[in-house]
Amino acid sequence: MRRPLRTHGHRTAAAVVLACALTAASQQGAQADPQTLTEVQARLQSLYHDAEVATDKYNAADGKVTAQRKRVSALQAQIRTTEAKLTRLTSMAGAAAAAQYRGGTVPAELQFALAGDPGRALDDAGLALQAQQNTQNLLTQLKTTKSTLDTSTDEAAAELERLQAGRRAMAKQRRTIEQHIAEAQQLESSLAAQERARLAALEQRESDQAQAKWESTGILKKIGTDATPAGRKAIAFAVKQIGKPYVWGAEGPDSYDCSGLTSQAWLAAGVTIPRTSEMQWAQLKHIPIEDMRPGDLIIYFSDASHVALYVGGGNIISAPRPGRYVYESPAASMEILGVVRPDA
Repeated sequence: MRRPLRTHGHRTAAAVVLACALTAASQQGAQADPQTLTEVQARLQSLYHDAEVATDKYNAADGKVTAQRKRVSALQAQIRTTEAKLTRLTSMAGAAAAAQYRGGTVPAELQFALAGDPGRALDDAGLALQAQQNTQNLLTQLKTTKSTLDTSTDEAAAELERLQAGRRAMAKQRRTIEQHIAEAQQLESSLAAQERARLAALEQRESDQAQAKWESTGILKKIGTDATPAGRKAIAFAVKQIGKPYVWGAEGPDSYDCSGLTSQAWLAAGVTIPRTSEMQWAQLKHIPIEDMRPGDLIIYFSDASHVALYVGGGNIISAPRPGRYVYESPAASMEILGVVRPDA
């Protein structure tokens, strides 16, 4: 279940508390209370998590807008094709009627009686009547088709506008969160170098402890060690991206967010997967952790807000968060929700 985003008021309060904690840590220098650093870390992680959730929502909204825009464009193309057919058939029908008119006003019965070959005249008359009827039927069908397409296009355009409005709302929400993150990063950078080192060491220690606990279950003896050919291609792509910066909403080639990296890695392997971590969790095949193999995707947190590519040996490659770079790290350093397989 998705963890709801906090209101702007709650975020402001969080930013104030974070500012106080960071300021206290900075002022205390080397003697900063470890509990203060823990609070700083927790606040930063919460802000980064919420920012990633907001980014995932924006990416999903952006994907829907892009798909709907293509649908509207396709419908408009169908309308243009139908209109061209209508114009051509209407012209043909008009030309046929004019030709018949120029042929005279002798009744068909008399033309039949005067014809040198009455049987052929009857066949010609029947064919002409059938052709005329077929043309009229086709014109009617095309007019009906165009009317239906006009209605569908209007509805699709209205849906596109609704989706665009949703995307604008998501963008505004994300900008608010980005502002808080920028403030947090600025405050974090104000810490003394020794305090920043202690904060980094605290994060590393927690990561190592979580990984050790995970490995102590014997999980590495159960999970697979061989990737599929497509999985190896996805991993090779991800390895080449190591060192590139995390940027919200980016999907390469110079920067990535978490799901931008995983979706592009599998695209390089010839497999198209959903753009966001939430959709990857919802739409890809779920795999028990003990059946995981290199190339699978590990989804993190209860709201599926983060994703990484499992590369074997208990490690992942991921785009972690703002201020960081694509890197290889322990798979269990974050709360694992589950595993999905793109090439199932």
